[in-house]
Amino acid sequence: MWLEAPEIAASAKPGQFVMLQCGGDTLLRRPISIHRVKDSRIAVLYANLGRGTDWLSKQKASASISVLGPLGNGYTIDEGSQNLLLIAGGMGIAPMPFLAETALAQNKNVALLIGARSNEILLPQNLLPADVECIIATDDGSVGICGRTTDVLPDCLGDIDSVFACGPAPMYRTMNSSGLLKGRPCQVSLEIRMACGVGVCYGCTIKTTRGLKQVCDDGPVFEFSDILWDELADI
Repeated sequence: MWLEAPEIAASAKPGQFVMLQCGGDTLLRRPISIHRVKDSRIAVLYANLGRGTDWLSKQKASASISVLGPLGNGYTIDEGSQNLLLIAGGMGIAPMPFLAETALAQNKNVALLIGARSNEILLPQNLLPADVECIIATDDGSVGICGRTTDVLPDCLGDIDSVFACGPAPMYRTMNSSGLLKGRPCQVSLEIRMACGVGVCYGCTIKTTRGLKQVCDDGPVFEFSDILWDELADI
C-alpha cells in the first residue's frame, strides 16, 4: 500500500516503522515497517492476518489513514562496508527493499537472502531493486533452494563484511547458536508486539547486554550481539 506522506518520506530511514490507525473496532494503532520511499510517498507491506490489516486491505485509493512516524531507530550502513548481505525471513522482507535501495545509492554491493514457506507468499522479484543479487529459499522447495534461510546462510557469507536481518526470533536464535556471525557486524530488526510505538507503555521491553531496552524506541534495529536471545519470546 502506497501512502502520500511527504513529511514521513522526507525523513524516513531504512528499518524505521509507522503506526497506522486502522478503522473498525481496532483500538490500538498497528506497527508496520516502511517498505519503500519514493518522492512524497511511502509504501507499507503487510499480510492480511487480523482485523486491522483486513481493514487496510479494503481501503480505496481516495481513503485517508492516520499515520504516525517515522518511528524507532533503523539500520546504519557503515561507510567502510562494501559487500552487504540482507537476510529476510517471512514478513521480514518488508524493510529490505528500502534498505537495498539506500545501499545501492551508496554504491554498495547488495545480496538479499529471502526465506519463505512457499512460492505463494514470496514477494515477486520484480518488486525488488534490479541490481540486487537475490538468493531464495523456500521450506517446501517450490522455488529456489529447499530449506530455511539459516540452512543457506553459510554459503552466502563469503566476502560479506556487513549483515542486516529481519525475521522471527527462531531464525535469530539459530543464527546465534550456529556461531556463523561471530566477529561479523550484524544488525537485526525485531518483530515484537507493540502498543504505543513511542516508548510510553513499556510493552515491548526486551533484555539486552546493555540492560532493558524498548523495541519501539531503542530499536527496532539492534546489534545482533547485544540481544540476549534465550530471553526473547517468540512472537
